[in-house]
Amino acid sequence: MELDLTDEQRMIQAMAREFAETAIRPIAVEIDREARFPHETVKRMGALGLMGIMVPERWGGSGADTVAYVVAVEEIAKACGSHAVIMSVNNSLYCDPLLTYGTDAQRERFLVPVAAGQANGCFALTESQAGSDARNQATLATRDGDSYVLNGKKQFISTGREASFALVFGQTDRAKAHHGISAFVVEKGAPGFGVSKTEDKLGIRASDTAELVFEDCRVPAASRLGEEGMGFTIAMGTIDGGRIGIAAQAVGLAAGAYERAVAYARERKSFGVPIGQHQMVQWMLADMATAIDGARLLTLRAATLKDAGKPFGVAAAMAKLFAAETAMKATTDAIQVHGGYGYIREYEVERYFRDAKITQIYEGTSQIQKLVIAREVLGRTAGRSA
Repeated sequence: MELDLTDEQRMIQAMAREFAETAIRPIAVEIDREARFPHETVKRMGALGLMGIMVPERWGGSGADTVAYVVAVEEIAKACGSHAVIMSVNNSLYCDPLLTYGTDAQRERFLVPVAAGQANGCFALTESQAGSDARNQATLATRDGDSYVLNGKKQFISTGREASFALVFGQTDRAKAHHGISAFVVEKGAPGFGVSKTEDKLGIRASDTAELVFEDCRVPAASRLGEEGMGFTIAMGTIDGGRIGIAAQAVGLAAGAYERAVAYARERKSFGVPIGQHQMVQWMLADMATAIDGARLLTLRAATLKDAGKPFGVAAAMAKLFAAETAMKATTDAIQVHGGYGYIREYEVERYFRDAKITQIYEGTSQIQKLVIAREVLGRTAGRSA
């Protein structure tokens, strides 16, 4: 596996790092405290090509690859987890399926403005009884002539309030179970489509998380993504790619907290010496550095497989699992290194801790990632035994 970044990847990484340091970091504390969506910086990210990195220029994107996307997300997450998830949702959960499954007409209408950063997209799969069990969709999409009529609710939808376009999943044929799920692009402002509430969250507070409601919402059949009944396949394939983005976000959060812990360990003194000279602090920093490097490499491996057109689902699950667990452990230990100061907002590591928790939950909990990995491991074992 080639670990060196290309010139283009390094350029995108450096650009994302500079933008994160100069534009995002100065407002990160404020937008977290106010739970305020960062419209201005998100628009600037779009202008820089960060909101459609993997989309060809023909369709409004940057025409780069998944590795470039991963290194950019990490840099953004080092400064602010909220910006990173807004970026990840736009790239992985909205642009990628539109690019993969959309017609040229759909790409022109629904993909170009989002990839170019002129609008935002969201991915509406989760329901109150359909989280980890995504097959259990209650939202109905009933065919009526040249349209479908949607009825149902979607829960915990990232960027749901701010998105101009929502990729929505619903049952078009209950008798076929998950083979009867279809996908639709629904435009904001469509009659019967509304946002019923926005959640007040522990972390990633500047990224809105909304409940979407569809009440006799009429959607043109031309807005269906893929064939009828392809929705579950589209959703699962999309989430595989989305896990790479969340892994990168987790790596960035862990790295951001780690960098603050190292700086503090060099400056803070106890018993007459910097605390970084105490063995137990050194051990925590060493564990953090090692785990972060491992998580980064797993994430780059999954991205490389995706770029090569090879199966990457299990690699993405491994990356997401390890990176999320690393983010939670690293941010916890960063607070510990800071001692009492780590528990107050002034030193920011508490924000990284709060933001890191969700990486263990969304786009498949850590437990779901273990199921994905275990099934592959057992399948390989069975294949060798046969």
